[in-house]
Amino acid sequence: VQLQASGGGLVQAGGSLRLSCAHSRGTFNSNSIGWFRQAPRKEREFVATIRRSGGSTYYADSVKGRFTISKDAAKNTVYLQMNSLEPDDTAVYYCAATAGPTSTYRDLSMYHTWGQGTQVTVSS
Repeated sequence: VQLQASGGGLVQAGGSLRLSCAHSRGTFNSNSIGWFRQAPRKEREFVATIRRSGGSTYYADSVKGRFTISKDAAKNTVYLQMNSLEPDDTAVYYCAATAGPTSTYRDLSMYHTWGQGTQVTVSS
């Protein structure tokens, strides 16, 4: 397994969670690690991504200002700090790796390796 997501759980609205994505050293062919989510009966959608070199970050408008993506190169781990959680944030969260250009960071098809997903449930 090259990507391992963890940290999901049940939290009340307004609460916080931190997701982790552990990835293999020198992870294969990738320049960015991203987070996506999929709610029941909805399509998988982009949440955030971070460039492995330089650390530039990009966010979906729906999470901007509430979520923060970061990385710890020494631990080969990418984090997603989620604050002010809302019931609409309930979903399975996946991390994934891409080698695509920055212009494609929202495009699921550009991510070639996916973790197994971790469930986040926000109660109202």
